[in-house]
Amino acid sequence: MYTNILTVALGLASVPLVASHPGEDHHAEAMKRREFLKNNVANLDHCAGKLDALGVTKRSIQRRHSRIHGIREKRGLVARDQHHEGRSYNAEVSQAAEFKSNSSCVLSPEEILGPYYVAGESIRSDITEDQTGVPVHLDISFIDVNTCQPLVDSWVDVWQANATGVYGGVVQEGFENRNDTWEETWGLTWLRGIQKTDTDGAVHFETIFPGHYEGRTLHIHVLTHPHATPLPNNTIIDERASHVGQMYFDQDLVDRVEQLAPYNTNHQPVTSNAEDEFLQGDLEAGGYPYLQYQLVGDKLEDGLLAWLNLGVNGTEDKVVDPITTYHPRPTKPANACA
Repeated sequence: MYTNILTVALGLASVPLVASHPGEDHHAEAMKRREFLKNNVANLDHCAGKLDALGVTKRSIQRRHSRIHGIREKRGLVARDQHHEGRSYNAEVSQAAEFKSNSSCVLSPEEILGPYYVAGESIRSDITEDQTGVPVHLDISFIDVNTCQPLVDSWVDVWQANATGVYGGVVQEGFENRNDTWEETWGLTWLRGIQKTDTDGAVHFETIFPGHYEGRTLHIHVLTHPHATPLPNNTIIDERASHVGQMYFDQDLVDRVEQLAPYNTNHQPVTSNAEDEFLQGDLEAGGYPYLQYQLVGDKLEDGLLAWLNLGVNGTEDKVVDPITTYHPRPTKPANACA
């Protein structure tokens, strides 16, 4: 691993990453997640008072308010009167209340990583590249569950599937024999990126609404690195990680998005929120990992601003399992997932 880091740092080669994984065992990982939640808090309700006193909540509201109005002004969009706050619609709430949410979820230690994590991605806020879909402006905050203080100067990885349920950068389980998919995704970087949390523990990403793939409902992955150091090529390869988790969208929103192009060309089997073991385990434990959102314009295609508070144990620091390796871009391997 260290040889690969040195190669990248010196800029000697442009090397895509290859995910090494035996396949995605959704049930086994969901059971690990539930076991973790048995002995840990699942949300940030106990931190609400302190976050208010520290001014974090107020600044979060102001940040989200400024961001969505900036997007609207830049794109010449008119806001829809109706907004969404996760559990219910309410057109009469104040402007401040629109961007305040108690929804939160506590992330797990690194063991619940999943097979599609790729180390060494670029430090950038816009991870869209050439992928098409409903624009999503992510505003996510990280809070230490023990101190109720923002997690400052921590590097945050996000990654997700595209509108048709495919991950870039890996050969996805179930797609190994599809030459077209392999050629399109091997070593690519779309919908993956890294940002550093600010003084309120917040990061911002520009992405698209994810698509579904077999066995899972729609979600976005997130992972935090406690002590990472950027390389000269503006990437991070860190053998340590603190927490990993997933963020979800309300089913009514998912259903509406999936009717739009190119989402409606995705013919993989659908798993709803109610059928997803990961999400249901979080909800049963008291977490609420749904991204809250507000439409940017007067139609869904204009995109949305989505936000969520995520709890972590600030002292957690574990070695990441070696599920990724660096190689020069190869001809198609005999076994891409080995």
